Amino acid sequence: MSARLRIGVVGAGLGAAPHFKSLLELADQVDVAWLHVRQPERLTPSALPLCAKVTGRYEDLLEDPLLQGLLILTPPNTHLDLVQRAASAGKHVLLEKPLEVSLTRAEELVAVCEQHQVRLAVMLQHRMRESSQALATLIAGGELGELTGASCSMRWWRPQSYYDEPGRGTLARDGGGVLITQAIHTLDLLLSLTGLPAQVTALARTSAVHSMECEDTVTAVLSFTKGAIGSIDATTAAYPGFPERIALNFTRGSATLEAGQMQVELLDGRRLSAGTHQATGTGANVMAFDHHAHQAVIADFLQAIRSGNTPAVSGRSALQVHRLIAALTQSAQSGRAVSL
Repeated sequence: MSARLRIGVVGAGLGAAPHFKSLLELADQVDVAWLHVRQPERLTPSALPLCAKVTGRYEDLLEDPLLQGLLILTPPNTHLDLVQRAASAGKHVLLEKPLEVSLTRAEELVAVCEQHQVRLAVMLQHRMRESSQALATLIAGGELGELTGASCSMRWWRPQSYYDEPGRGTLARDGGGVLITQAIHTLDLLLSLTGLPAQVTALARTSAVHSMECEDTVTAVLSFTKGAIGSIDATTAAYPGFPERIALNFTRGSATLEAGQMQVELLDGRRLSAGTHQATGTGANVMAFDHHAHQAVIADFLQAIRSGNTPAVSGRSALQVHRLIAALTQSAQSGRAVSL
């Protein structure tokens, strides 16, 4: 393989900007050869990544024998079909979250990539923040001891105009509301540090703030195998929007991750910190955040293609958060605790 990998991008909607910024900064590693959008005539020149050739035919990308990978940035309900076709053509895939609109479709998507032996990475970029990786290293090394408690808070704001966009916040296009679209990032980070809980009990509502099909507010209790308990507080109805926060209690100290910064207090008196403040996109400007965690996921994906290794944020690892979201949804609908 040449030093610069040849890839294509599928989709140029709201979530594409941090990908395009990242690709620009990775220009020494990647050649963006194609951009596929359904209506190329609607693109403005500033929307184009590098020198990509724009096409309305997905087949142009699949039929390019030199193309090694695809970044798929389209709505969730399109993912399975696009990934199936990409994997069949031998193209590696980096997929914008979520994997798909349901756990069943997400599992099928991961399985087809494994069947065709193509790399599958997912844009759950919070795991790649400096603070997240520093805390993961501390936990894995046993510095903090055994987990005793966990709380996960994601209190964001979205105006009604956000949900007036056709398909947004619907089961058919997005697969749900706040859990699968916004909170999925913080929930995925939580699970990367704690593992899946054994049981969940949840309440989910559409608040008076929004008119939409799916939930905008969720509260849940988590029970872990070794006795730790936890909580989830997720909403897009908290004006003006607040930084996401994970707080973990251990037998040897406590740790918090808030807005991209880690703070650890140990029983032996040590205080540890890592990371820098990260803005949270909220309100009318939902993409107002730093793109460098996106860049880290993309760079890792490129390295996985070169080396044949599993991406750091792999499709199979992303199934964990889909299992949690499915369990939370089932619990809220049934009024009962759900075991994972």
